[in-house]
Amino acid sequence: MTADRHVWVDASAGVAGDMLLGALVDAGAPVAAVQAHVDAVIPGSVRLRLSEVLRAGQRAAHVDVDVLTDDLPHRTWATIRERLTDADLPEPVRRRALAAFGRLATAEARVHGVDEETVHFHEVGALDSIADVVGVCSALHLLDVATLSAGPVALGSGRIRAAHGDIGVPVPAVVELSTGWAVVAGGAGELTTPTGMALLAALAERGEDLPAMTLLASGSGAGTKDTPGRPNVTRVLLGRPAGAAGGGPGEAAVVLEANVDDFDPRLWPGVLTALVAAGAADAWLTPIVMKKGRPAHTLSVLARPESAGSLRALVLRLTSTIGVRETTVAKSSLPRGWVDVELPEGPVPVKIAHAEGVVWQATPEFDAVEALAASSGRPVRDLLEAAARAAGSAGWVTGAPVPPHLRGHA
Repeated sequence: MTADRHVWVDASAGVAGDMLLGALVDAGAPVAAVQAHVDAVIPGSVRLRLSEVLRAGQRAAHVDVDVLTDDLPHRTWATIRERLTDADLPEPVRRRALAAFGRLATAEARVHGVDEETVHFHEVGALDSIADVVGVCSALHLLDVATLSAGPVALGSGRIRAAHGDIGVPVPAVVELSTGWAVVAGGAGELTTPTGMALLAALAERGEDLPAMTLLASGSGAGTKDTPGRPNVTRVLLGRPAGAAGGGPGEAAVVLEANVDDFDPRLWPGVLTALVAAGAADAWLTPIVMKKGRPAHTLSVLARPESAGSLRALVLRLTSTIGVRETTVAKSSLPRGWVDVELPEGPVPVKIAHAEGVVWQATPEFDAVEALAASSGRPVRDLLEAAARAAGSAGWVTGAPVPPHLRGHA
C-alpha cells in the first residue's frame, strides 16, 4: 500500500453510503473488484450498477445497488459482524467495515436504549446498505488510501418518514454519530444518512478544511435526488499530503484509555487478547491508584483511526468501564519483514526491523518459539537463545544488509 495516500471528503452537500461509494469509484476504484468484495460478504445478493448522471448541472457517478434476492427487513450487529468476520476479504477492508458498523451499532444502541449486540439496523441493515459500507471500504483499499479527513458535514433539515415513524432531520442516529464534527443544516431534507455519517465517523481521523496535498485524483458521487441549484453530490479528493515522500514517519493512530477499579483481574489477559485479535496494534495495562486510594488499572489500546470505533465498543463490552477517552497521536515505526531460521526442533520466524537498507533489529517471534517448545519439550528460553544465535550466524545482525528473501516486507 502507498502509505501516504490521503482522501479528503467534501460533505458540504451531505453524505450517504452510495454517494461516497460513487465518488470513490469515480476517483478510480474498479467496480468489478468492489463487487467481488461485496460478494464475499453477501454472495449472489446484489449487483452494483454504475452510471453517469447530472446533479444540478454537475456530472457525477451514481452507483445503484440492485437487490437480487429476498431481503430480510432487520439484522442485528452480531449477525453483520459474523458475516464480515467470516468473509474472504483483505484485512483492511474487513477492519474498516467492522469499524463502520461498530460505530453505527454504538449510536443506534444509545438512541434506542438497547444493548449493542441486539440492536436491529432496520434500513441500515438492508442488503444495499451492507453493500455500500463494504463497497466504500473496498474502494479505499483498492485506491491505496491510508488516511481520511472530511470538511464540515451538511446534515439537512425538516422531517422524514423512517422505520420508527415521522422523525426530525437530522435523525437521532446521525446526531449521535456527528458528535465532535463541524456540521451545518445545508438545506432541506435528509442530506446525511446514518450509513454515510458512520463511515465518516469511523474512517476519517479528523474534520478539517481541505489539507495541503498533491492532488492525484478526484471523484463525485451522486445521491438519488436532483435538487435544482444545489448539486446533490459527495466529492472526494485523493492526494499525497504536502511533505510526504512515500510513507515517512508519523502515521496517525489513536490511543483509547479507560481507568478501571472494579474488574476481576483474572479477566484481563482475555480482554487484551480479544482487543489485539479485533485489530488493535497493541493493548496493555498500567497499575494506578485512583481516588480514595483505590488500586486500579489503566487499559490502553493503540489503534488505527478507522478501527477506533469498533475497539471502543469492545472495551465497553468486555470491561466494567462506563467511559473511554481517546487521543490522536503520531506513530512512527520501522519497516519490517520475516525470515526463518532452522533449528533441530523446526523453523522459527525472525522479525527483521530495518531502515535504509540495513538491519536494525532481528528478533525471534515468541509465539512461534513457545509453540515449538510445547511440541518438542525443550525450554522456551533455550529455543529463544538458539534462534537468536542462528539469526546471528546467518548474518542478520544490526548494520548488516537486509536479507534479499525478506517476506511480508512493509
